[in-house]
Amino acid sequence: MSNLKDHQAWLKEFYEGRGWYQYPTFIHLNFVTEEVGELSRAVRALEIGRDHPGEAKKTHEELMDNLEEELADVLDQVLMISSKYDVNPETLLKRSEVKLTKRFKPLEKSVTSSSKI
Repeated sequence: MSNLKDHQAWLKEFYEGRGWYQYPTFIHLNFVTEEVGELSRAVRALEIGRDHPGEAKKTHEELMDNLEEELADVLDQVLMISSKYDVNPETLLKRSEVKLTKRFKPLEKSVTSSSKI
């Protein structure tokens, strides 16, 4: 997949082939919620080395692999919802940049490179 729009089209076809695409959008929104929970667990495991105290520690590579997988799952669900409303995902990227640019004034380079959230 070379871009978000191509991946969105591939996902739609994949979901349609399995009978999942026809689910109402609010069901897909529930999938987003589930995937964000899994992403939270992946981040927690990466930050402290495990998800919960009884779990064996994983390697950094295993933790990063899980993080990427969960980020991809969240992205896929966002793409599914945008597909249901015929929203081009490339438009979402542009809207994000425009919104942030309007909302926040540019920072000086020295501030940008040294500031942390």
